[in-house]
Amino acid sequence: MVGAFLGAFVLLMLSAFTSVLAGGPLGTKRELVNAAYQAVAGECLDWSKADLSDAKKVDCSAAHKFEVTGLADITGAYPKEAPFPNAEAWEKIAQEQCAQAATTYMGGKLDPDGKYGVSTLNPDERRWSDGYRQLRCGLQVTAPSGAALPSFGSAKTQDQSNVYDPGVCLALGDKNTVGDPVDCAQPHAFEIVGVFQHPEGEFLAPEKQDPIMSEKCAAIAAEYTGGADLKAKGLLVTWDTRSEKSWAVGSRKANCKVGAVPQGENLVAWSGSVRNPNGAPLTTSNPPQTTSVKPQDEPTGAPLHSESGNPSQSGEPSQSNKPDKDKPSSSAPTTTTTEKR
Repeated sequence: MVGAFLGAFVLLMLSAFTSVLAGGPLGTKRELVNAAYQAVAGECLDWSKADLSDAKKVDCSAAHKFEVTGLADITGAYPKEAPFPNAEAWEKIAQEQCAQAATTYMGGKLDPDGKYGVSTLNPDERRWSDGYRQLRCGLQVTAPSGAALPSFGSAKTQDQSNVYDPGVCLALGDKNTVGDPVDCAQPHAFEIVGVFQHPEGEFLAPEKQDPIMSEKCAAIAAEYTGGADLKAKGLLVTWDTRSEKSWAVGSRKANCKVGAVPQGENLVAWSGSVRNPNGAPLTTSNPPQTTSVKPQDEPTGAPLHSESGNPSQSGEPSQSNKPDKDKPSSSAPTTTTTEKR
């Protein structure tokens, strides 16, 4: 008997991260940054530099890293002489000021276990010392490390299910967790082989989702691999389940994935891909999301709330096994850093 396992990844519940926009005097040299400071609810922002110095507004249909859900002014609680908040203070501020803004923006249907997490863009120390106290509240899609993943389309119109595209490989993180997307040639915990969407209807408890996912993911894996003998390779088919809270806001998609047979309670890293090289081209939602996450120049924040899955025993290696439960995660692109994951 080989353990079926919970290799859950960590995508997003309520997460408050503190991205700091680059400072500097107002003027033409900071025009793009100022545009970000002027963004309002419904607008989307993108950047490529870790300090957000090239942040700019973009159409939400294009790749972006931040969707503004509202503004918050904290002058009353933090007058001009107040010291610049540390990481813990920023987390508290973000939770107090932006959690409700996100829920309201999403019409009350923000998946707490979904791919979108609550985040903030905060003034840097220079602006803070000048008395600037306005925050941009927003939503982001991030990898477990906190690196921002590209988002396409407004969160209001997107499925919030915590899923990846087929062909994505997820690293084995610290403390038996699942990490960021990486090239499949590198050691990783799981390879996403497909996504199954549950039909509309009443919530199915995880134990009722399991047999459905077992059957569907086995078929999906067989097609993805060209019928490869995964047991002979020391691999298993596993999956995710959707929580009741996710189901309530319409999240019905769940990952089917392949991972190595665990050693006791521990996930095992493996290299390479099980995809049939002669198979049909992969159908993905957004190709940029299937690539590995580019490391950032600066550390990022970690979610206020997240859980990491641990393996549990039971099942046969040749079968689809007990799934991961979806785990929330999120973060901001460049941030004052806090540790949680």
